[in-house]
Amino acid sequence: MTKIVDFERQARLVAAVAEGISDEQLSGPTPCPEYQVRHLLGHLVGLTGAFRDAGRKDLGPQLDQNPGDSLPDLGPGWRAELPKLLDELVEAWRDPAAYEGMTRAGGIDLPGAVAGAVAMDELVVHGWDLARATGQTYAADEASLAVALELLTPQEGDVSEDTPFGPPVPVPDDAPLLDRVIGLSGRDPGWTPGT
Repeated sequence: MTKIVDFERQARLVAAVAEGISDEQLSGPTPCPEYQVRHLLGHLVGLTGAFRDAGRKDLGPQLDQNPGDSLPDLGPGWRAELPKLLDELVEAWRDPAAYEGMTRAGGIDLPGAVAGAVAMDELVVHGWDLARATGQTYAADEASLAVALELLTPQEGDVSEDTPFGPPVPVPDDAPLLDRVIGLSGRDPGWTPGT
């Protein structure tokens, strides 16, 4: 039986973090060295729409775009658009059909269940990025973190040390679950805008 991932708590957390970002913070640095806050938000808007469509199996041209091809930015209506897209993402991945068969995201064909895990990981990690960049608290729920941890943990026999986000940053084995996920995503859990 397919395990359905509940995106609602993580989506609400990301929406709350985005709502807490002031216009003055949009040009600030993030843990993604090439991205300002505005670029990371633009990336989040794009990936939320893409993974919504991947869950719906609505395989249009948006799912063929490699997110690394250009620096994302924000449209003028992003404050209304992002929460709406997050709600639609939650609904798309409530449908068991989202996890069945193949779908597409970022120009890559992948199983629906893997796409769901990648979507959750993106929300967890980029939600942390934005919270950390803008001085907000961030308390992802354990179920969401567990999905991200499973996706980012190298499998036995995996020769690559890089994740899609870059080489992992070592953290203690007894570190909080969020710190372990962030370290596996190639980020320093202690990052602050001044570092």
